[in-house]
Amino acid sequence: MNRIKPFFLFVALVLVTHSTQAEIVVVMSAKSNVTNLSKDNVSAIFLGKTATLPDGIQAVPIEQDAGQEAYKEFHRIVIEKSDAQLNAYWAKMVFSGKGNPPREVANNAEVLKIIAASPSMIGYLEKSAVNRTVKVVFSPQ
Repeated sequence: MNRIKPFFLFVALVLVTHSTQAEIVVVMSAKSNVTNLSKDNVSAIFLGKTATLPDGIQAVPIEQDAGQEAYKEFHRIVIEKSDAQLNAYWAKMVFSGKGNPPREVANNAEVLKIIAASPSMIGYLEKSAVNRTVKVVFSPQ
């Protein structure tokens, strides 16, 4: 019985931790011609390695505030960099004159508002926040 209790505690902890993670998706305006992007496409856009979408249109990435759960999940799953690695990356890019980090907005609602207005903008948000003004172009889950 003594071994069973820690096991169930561990399972409960794993389930609680997993359920608190936001399921994120990458979105563009419903007016955009882009229908699907790969993880590599998305990563390159958000790291400033490419400035265009596959159809040749300029890509304008929109970040969420670093305190948002969607930010943490996006960078963990898609960009695969920790906050420290990302900060060092952007410091190097800015210092060398090779680029600047994406514009940052407060939350899912701000992403929706901005992305819906422009077919060239790309952002990420929690899947539960998606509405008809945007379309999912990449889902990492």
